[in-house]
Amino acid sequence: MFDRASKRVAHADTDGYGLFSAAVVPGAYRISVEAGGYRPLHQRAEVDWGAHVALGSLSLEPDATLTVPAPGVWTIDPAHSAVRFVARHLALSRVYGQFREFAGQIRIDERFEDSYAEVLIDAASIHTNVEKRDEHLRSPDFLHAERYPKLHFTSTRFTRAGGNKWLVDGELTLHGMTADVQLDATYLGMQEWNGVRAGVRATTELHREHFTVNWQHMLANGVPVVGSTIQIQLDVQATLPGGKIDWSQG
Repeated sequence: MFDRASKRVAHADTDGYGLFSAAVVPGAYRISVEAGGYRPLHQRAEVDWGAHVALGSLSLEPDATLTVPAPGVWTIDPAHSAVRFVARHLALSRVYGQFREFAGQIRIDERFEDSYAEVLIDAASIHTNVEKRDEHLRSPDFLHAERYPKLHFTSTRFTRAGGNKWLVDGELTLHGMTADVQLDATYLGMQEWNGVRAGVRATTELHREHFTVNWQHMLANGVPVVGSTIQIQLDVQATLPGGKIDWSQG
């Protein structure tokens, strides 16, 4: 809910029946209703002192750009994608980094749940803007990039979590060890530009110990220099050359 100055004054999630409520001071408001896989709906309302304003029944229209991608082999475009990570340092701050070189494909099946994804990441391409730290991360203390040059992810299952939210289960091989991971993915839709492009944002958390990346120094008070949990953030744009979007859907 936004006021006349377009400042957000309230936010609410609907309950299981699609109902929501918010308490605001009297005035004119713009209400934006959003749900994954649907076009946003905007409504205006005037609120008076001591009065309740009912918006009634609101219906959202499906967003054609958020229909699942067409079947085929989609190739990840590294120029418009990113593999980033966040680690804790001294329990005081976050260190941000990325892998600069990676490649992958997503095979979309007729039944979307049967789709498959595979990604290879160059371990030596790790970059945190500090060369000395990057050298340490490539060393046997961490990635041991010379011995284990690639990080390898393969999916095992696609599960719809609702709207444009998907869970992608898979296996990640890192530092010579393989462990299960689950990506919390948000499908961002499709656009036509040099073929058809689809966008996905995904996050997950990794625990270094699961991959025997156990290097650690502790401060005198027991605080670790590097946290054991690493947050992974993926921004993926994949292409299907020569593809077309059926804009009449939805």
